[in-house]
Amino acid sequence: MRNAAMATLALAILRVVLGYIFVMHGWQKYNDIGIAGMQAGFSQMGVPNAEVFAVLVILLELVGGVLLIVGFLSRPIAALLAVEMIGAWVLVHAPNGFFVNENGYELVLILAAAALTIALAGPGRFSLDYAVFGRRKSKLRALA
Repeated sequence: MRNAAMATLALAILRVVLGYIFVMHGWQKYNDIGIAGMQAGFSQMGVPNAEVFAVLVILLELVGGVLLIVGFLSRPIAALLAVEMIGAWVLVHAPNGFFVNENGYELVLILAAAALTIALAGPGRFSLDYAVFGRRKSKLRALA
């Protein structure tokens, strides 16, 4: 297989797996903890505007994860998810060290890097972005 084909496949795999991880994390927050629980947890962790950000994080992870899986609006969604993970790193996980079993930043670091990769490289040819924006000479072609 040529390098371009391998890169296309790699981006699709990364995008789908990353989207699935975010959907599962968003669902866990919504279903197991709940919005009120997330708001209380964010307040306790010192997250500014915890009431608003708890809802935004749940929505971003659920909806953004689904959008990544299908590859629609992948670059802006991935950029938002990268910013969210960097925020989680700085505000919550950094003081706990590296390892995830100690609530460290190991997981949020790799999720931020993966999301940033999609934001910079794009979703690849196996995406709705490419189908909708990639084949036309459009100002929105940068999304593909």
